[in-house]
Amino acid sequence: MPQPTTVDLTKVAPTVSLAKHGVTSGLIKINLNWTSPQAAARRTAGEAHGLFGRIRASLRSAAARTVDLDLGCMIRCTDGSKTVVQALGNAFGAVDRFPYVALDADDRTGAREVGENLVINLDHQAEFQKLLLFVYIYEGSGDFRGLDAVVTLTSDRGGVVLDECPPQAHACAIALIKRQKGELVIGREVRWFTPQDGPGVQDVISRAYRLGMKWTPGRK
Repeated sequence: MPQPTTVDLTKVAPTVSLAKHGVTSGLIKINLNWTSPQAAARRTAGEAHGLFGRIRASLRSAAARTVDLDLGCMIRCTDGSKTVVQALGNAFGAVDRFPYVALDADDRTGAREVGENLVINLDHQAEFQKLLLFVYIYEGSGDFRGLDAVVTLTSDRGGVVLDECPPQAHACAIALIKRQKGELVIGREVRWFTPQDGPGVQDVISRAYRLGMKWTPGRK
């Protein structure tokens, strides 16, 4: 299996040509890590001292709601076919066969130490026309504030801190990989979506990026 290749996207340098960056094969890894209010409350309870401190921490823990964030990737291929890799619908994909994009797990609580990881196999980059990396709140929170959510591309050096969001933002397009003049270019997006943008998170994002996908309601 090819080894991950480091790609750093920042506000100063938001776009990288993969070929010019020397990234023509191997894996791009995208990690989502976050902390649910319940997990944060449990940590606070463990650190609380004295009877009243434990009572206050227990009340905070009881009030905290379960929050579930999901990482995904919408894919449009050079032959015109389209698909999505995400936990919803158990569409976890595969790294060694179509769609050559895979999600390793569905972290439903924010307690999984390694979070959720999505891998793109660039050994098959000729198959890709456009890939949109996105994250959204599946349930349990009005927006990303207070969740300590960070998306990192292929390394622990920096990332996109999702606390920096507008009120009611329940989804974010993280990065867009698209084919330009025969090569793949990856760009930092960090484009937020709120309920005012329309119903159906995936449908709204798909329309915003002209991916032409049709969506039906689903549950885990």
